[in-house]
Amino acid sequence: MAKQSWKPGNMLYPLPAVLVSTADKKGGTNLFTVAWTGTICSDPPMVSISVRPERYSYSMIVETGEFVINLTTEELTYATDYCGVRSGRDVDKWKEVKLTPVKADKVQAPLVAESPVNLECRVTRRIPLGTHDMFLAEVVAVHADEAYMDEKEKFSLAKANPMVYSHGTYYGLGKELGTFGYSVRKK
Repeated sequence: MAKQSWKPGNMLYPLPAVLVSTADKKGGTNLFTVAWTGTICSDPPMVSISVRPERYSYSMIVETGEFVINLTTEELTYATDYCGVRSGRDVDKWKEVKLTPVKADKVQAPLVAESPVNLECRVTRRIPLGTHDMFLAEVVAVHADEAYMDEKEKFSLAKANPMVYSHGTYYGLGKELGTFGYSVRKK
């Protein structure tokens, strides 16, 4: 099999495209799209997001040390794209994409009501990396929409119809392929 050699780049795909909600100390809020996000620790539960310092929400995160990661679905694809290409300096994205802010339990930033899962986060560290700064954050609360629970009261990712981002394109995730450990499980 032949392979082409390319210059170094970020080809780790697909990525979750999430809506991150922020607030400032005066009560202003914003939504923006982040595809550079991930889990970094399970105990304590921690995540990361990488944000360009010129983004409108960047200063809100620095000011409050808080944000909410709102998972997205196929139904939220338009809103996710819009919030990634429009600036909160110029438009009220909540209003423009008809999303509902909901008061969070532990942080000032609101939850997105239409999101199946919301992760309330508190920044523990900011790492300047070049074009982006990475915010490491502890997850201080999680909210899961009851509409996506299965008959065993387990969150059903399949019911949520999550979407991902890959090199400029959004994709829906399809069928379940297996569960953790299925390759070694006795039949």
